[in-house]
Amino acid sequence: MNLRGNALLLALLTALVAILGDWSGSPWLAVLWRLPAGLLLLGLGYESWLMTRAPLRLELGAPAAWILGRPVRLQLRCAHPLRRSLRVEIAPAAPPPFAFDPAPQALEIPAGQWAMSTLIVTPRSLGRYGWPALRVRVAGPFGLAWWSRRVSAPCEAQVVTDLLRNAEGVQGLGSIGNRGSATLGAGVELRQLRAYQRGDPPRIIDWKATARTRRLVSRDFSEDQHLEILILIDAGRSSGLRAGELDRFGHYVNVAARLSQFAVTQDDKVGLLLFAEQPLLTLPPARGVSAAARIRRALSGARVMGRESNPLQAALHARALLGQRSLVILLTDLDDATVASQLAGAVRLLLPKHLPFIAGLSSEAAWQLAQAPASSWLDPYHSLAAQEYCTGLERKVRALKSLGAPALAARPEQLEHAVFEAYASTRQRRRV
Repeated sequence: MNLRGNALLLALLTALVAILGDWSGSPWLAVLWRLPAGLLLLGLGYESWLMTRAPLRLELGAPAAWILGRPVRLQLRCAHPLRRSLRVEIAPAAPPPFAFDPAPQALEIPAGQWAMSTLIVTPRSLGRYGWPALRVRVAGPFGLAWWSRRVSAPCEAQVVTDLLRNAEGVQGLGSIGNRGSATLGAGVELRQLRAYQRGDPPRIIDWKATARTRRLVSRDFSEDQHLEILILIDAGRSSGLRAGELDRFGHYVNVAARLSQFAVTQDDKVGLLLFAEQPLLTLPPARGVSAAARIRRALSGARVMGRESNPLQAALHARALLGQRSLVILLTDLDDATVASQLAGAVRLLLPKHLPFIAGLSSEAAWQLAQAPASSWLDPYHSLAAQEYCTGLERKVRALKSLGAPALAARPEQLEHAVFEAYASTRQRRRV
């Protein structure tokens, strides 16, 4: 219970009347303070009794599946059984990994009706979460007190990885992964008909089309390319560092889920390896929509481990898992000094049979500090430290590239596009 303005006024009036009665020496004035005090106690008693007859009913309109990192508009609905309106204030609450605005929300609930409000919540971690009870306070009808209580709203949030909303136009890449090469060989398919060019062998001339058009027509063939992809995700301690709305691990799993969904549309095989100090989860490469769904289900229960990661151990496991030449995409923390030598060892272990591609996140705050103008005497030191971080990160990327492995460090909002571009470039250049 918290007293409101009317109760404070009655308490102040009680004190003033009591002081006045004591100073006046009049017997009837000496007991007059009992009147405002009695009114205050009676009013509080009535409000307390009324609140026991007004159990609040709270419902949350939530989606069946919550997408990691995507804001959700949650609808709060509140009602009560009284024949009068009630004024309530609700303190929003959510499971610990969720981000939301904690500012209280005021509602006026009419008699026999529902009052509604909205709360924007952003899930930051995968898994299933039960919704905590919400703290609510109800204003008494006389304006004497706020009556606090906790109201449970049965709701479960299942947070899953993000999905491609348009596989054909993802990140502006279109369907470039489907482009075949104009070549001859076993298992080829007709790609197009074109005008004959000097030097074309007779076997590719389409004689029926030549007869119809009365000029030589040649056939172009396309050779299908089916990649085998293994996505390695670092679930070690440093992957729990915050990077924008999500931690690094959240960005990694979203990119992995969306890339696997896109890759199966290109008829590529996709697998998953989750690791920390040792492999935690292994899904061998498979083809089809079921493979992408299997990866997404596996990632929905993934967690950051409180141990250092070991990419060298993950590379050993990947090498044993893969039979033919494959594209190995490693999503890890490039700025972690403790794993830099292990990353180089992992690249040497995978090359030359496989093509490793290493992608990580860079700090947006560090880039801004490195370029920010100085406004105090400490700012140059902050800027130098940030520049050292950026330079060191670029040095590590160059070192990996010098070993023969494509590598990049991108900001959180750019990571997905960079990984998709690297995947499309690998297909176009037929490096696997």
